[in-house]
Amino acid sequence: MTPTALPRQEKVWDIVVRLFHWSLVACVLANLLLLEEGDPPHRWAGYIALGLIVLRLVWGFVGSRHARFASFFPTPSRLKAHLGAVKQGQHPQTVGHNPLGALMMFALMGLVLSLGVSGYLMGTDQFWGEEWLEEVHEALATLLQVAVLLHVAAALLMSRIERVNLVRAMITGIKTWR
Repeated sequence: MTPTALPRQEKVWDIVVRLFHWSLVACVLANLLLLEEGDPPHRWAGYIALGLIVLRLVWGFVGSRHARFASFFPTPSRLKAHLGAVKQGQHPQTVGHNPLGALMMFALMGLVLSLGVSGYLMGTDQFWGEEWLEEVHEALATLLQVAVLLHVAAALLMSRIERVNLVRAMITGIKTWR
């Protein structure tokens, strides 16, 4: 009788990372799908999203091990090694973000930050009614939608490839490999 291998589990995402992630999801979805552009609730959801980004940036330096940017920052050598492994058909099981996931995380945070700043500027006296700024804000919102779709697709694909439910891990904080 051959013993069956037990699933490997590891605590990855702390409560701050998980609350940040799902709160940001709520803000972005509300602003993209539910709230009227320019209305106070839309602006407040944007300001909350900005505050969440600031919190995550701070937590990236002082937070738990897997929350710290140093543990997953996508350096050229990390990217090269990861892409080389993928090119050879290997998919290394990373505990935290893999380098491509880290790039996506930073891209999403940068887009939300840029949207928040451009949205804030649109309400200032200096930029009130500036059509170019409204166009920039709308273009950033479109880019964010595309990035979110890529993020979700990649999370589902990597869940399948690595045999780990990444969505569940972002809810529970624990990655379980089958």
